[in-house]
Amino acid sequence: MKIHFYAHASFRIESKDVVIVTDPYTPGPAGSNFAPIDEPADIVLMSSAVDPFHSDPSHVTEKPLIIDAVDIPPEGIDALGVPIRAYQTMESETWDYGERDAEPNAMYWFEIEGVRCFHMGDLGNPISPEHIDQLRGEVDVMFALAGGQPTIALPDLVQAIDAIGPKIVIPMHFYSPKGVLKILPLEEFTGLYPEDVVTFVRGSDLEVTRDSLPESMHIYVLKQSR
Repeated sequence: MKIHFYAHASFRIESKDVVIVTDPYTPGPAGSNFAPIDEPADIVLMSSAVDPFHSDPSHVTEKPLIIDAVDIPPEGIDALGVPIRAYQTMESETWDYGERDAEPNAMYWFEIEGVRCFHMGDLGNPISPEHIDQLRGEVDVMFALAGGQPTIALPDLVQAIDAIGPKIVIPMHFYSPKGVLKILPLEEFTGLYPEDVVTFVRGSDLEVTRDSLPESMHIYVLKQSR
């Protein structure tokens, strides 16, 4: 399985049979200010259909199957042979969104080539004890919200990582000088861990197999490509 980091919360996860793109942002200066993806996928998984930083598949080519995780039923679904489960959540309950209220969104889990992946979507609060219990021991690769509020606060994120027990954590949703969001820089998250637990990958790609998973949790920081 190959993982490629586009930007923000958007990744390309590719196996020999299927390509998944997660949480595509609205590109360009009118949106995120990140460059378009402009690559094909079989499936686009979105944590909601209303947040332009997580829900714009217009620049993913070849007419992929688009799945809003908010609509996934409790028992999960099978999409092109990929099992997918969703965990219903909300944007921050304390953040001031101005003229609108906090919106629902969803975290999601899927398995590809025997590797169990968990994407935190746009969660704005601590992961609930119920969801922690459902995810504990069930995650190999965790795409973790590392930019602080209005998403999950970093102390709550660290507690969730410890409780869930992923083998690999890939930070996302942190400050980028290319972007427009004023969120925390990556170092605020990585600085909470010993240096030998964190690897700064030279590029945007990481290859993961069931057999290559580390014995204990390790953080891999990918460079954004867009």
